[in-house]
Amino acid sequence: MTFKPLGERVLLERIEEPTKTATGIIIPDNAKEKPLSAKVISVSKEIADDGVINVGDKVIFAKYAGTELSLDGKDYLVMDQKEILGILK
Repeated sequence: MTFKPLGERVLLERIEEPTKTATGIIIPDNAKEKPLSAKVISVSKEIADDGVINVGDKVIFAKYAGTELSLDGKDYLVMDQKEILGILK
């Protein structure tokens, strides 16, 4: 199944944070927060025309931004372009 965002929205897949610190301490799942970075999976036509955010970009977003969505057993986020804080280069 494919999903094409409408309006000025993007489809994101969260980038999982490491489960171990630099000093070797393992972080349990219940102590981790959801990551605030994600990979752009799909963009709406309006965003594609801008060329600012592209498929494959890694972005940072606000903590409570977006709507969670499950497609084919994978979890994604759909959010407005204005909720994206920046692009990681």
